[in-house]
Amino acid sequence: ARLVEANDGTLFMTVGDRGDRPSAQDLEMHNGSVLRLNRDGSVPANNPFVGQDGALPEIWSFGHRNPQGAALDGAGQLWVNEHGARGGDEVNRVQRGANYGWPVISYGRHYSGLKIGEGTRKEGMEQPVFYWDPSIAPSGLMFYTESMFPSWRGSAFAGSLKMDYIARLAGSPMQEVEQIRIPGASRIRDIRQGPDGAIWVLAAGNGALYRLSA
Repeated sequence: ARLVEANDGTLFMTVGDRGDRPSAQDLEMHNGSVLRLNRDGSVPANNPFVGQDGALPEIWSFGHRNPQGAALDGAGQLWVNEHGARGGDEVNRVQRGANYGWPVISYGRHYSGLKIGEGTRKEGMEQPVFYWDPSIAPSGLMFYTESMFPSWRGSAFAGSLKMDYIARLAGSPMQEVEQIRIPGASRIRDIRQGPDGAIWVLAAGNGALYRLSA
């Protein structure tokens, strides 16, 4: 779904569960995981599951449902946002070897209304940094690090495919602090920071690319 080049030159790649929920907990499959590769496609020697029987060495983290956005913050830390089911869209700070719980734990429900898994918490499984309920269908993710919009510096931004806005996330604990709407733009697919500090927004609903500047 997404590719992010880390500061050390390795490449993170997100993979959804592809509709096979249990596979996200299976280290013998790439489904529902974040992978970490060298630029030539080889496996970094310090990946968490290198040399572990029954685990694919490319896997960096697992237990993800469907990551639609991935980005580094100003410190080079990887984050993803991912679709929940009915509710429970998540923002996760991705840690080496961590299990993010899908489909064992979730803040959402099946589209039928039935409960997912065992609840919202389980030992050994990570909690989301933030979650949306109801769902917004988050898409592209960005951390703003430039100076064109000084009050936004350090904030995370996520597009919404369902609610047609850009969510600004900030604070500790992280919260949605602002909803930014562009007149006429729907199904916000991606959001990126330009080298001059402007923000680029791609809207799938009308096929338009927008540039936000001060």
